[in-house]
Amino acid sequence: MSKEQLSNSETPKIKHALEEKYKKQDQEDAANRIDHENVDTVVDELPDPSGWRLLVLPFTPKDKTKGGILIAQETLDKLRIAVNCGYVLKVGPLAYQDKEKFPTGAWCKEKDWVIFARYAGSRLPIRGGEVRILNDDEVLGTISDPESILHHI
Repeated sequence: MSKEQLSNSETPKIKHALEEKYKKQDQEDAANRIDHENVDTVVDELPDPSGWRLLVLPFTPKDKTKGGILIAQETLDKLRIAVNCGYVLKVGPLAYQDKEKFPTGAWCKEKDWVIFARYAGSRLPIRGGEVRILNDDEVLGTISDPESILHHI
């Protein structure tokens, strides 16, 4: 076998091994990532907000664009920190109960998408991401789809 034939026959094996390695890593990352679609499996393990607080899962941007371009992990981490949209997981027992402060009623409820200030609330790291605990008055508004207002991808 010539040198050229040898190198051509080995290339697919190396390429295949790398594809398997990265595919497996992507599957593990996807399995560990918590977003609004799979949060129901772990919501009972998360802390219950006390008083007038809300437990919010920040929006997780997709790791691939519509055109198929993969976004670097560092960029995704920066986007997760900068994001100011979230999915309301739990509402504390006193949230929106102050009739003087909220005369029109609650600003949001569980399973709503909300907008909040970039540095609002306390961040709690959890397996597969983070959650935030916000005060009830830190909610700036509700939205139907967070991807409609995000312009990063």
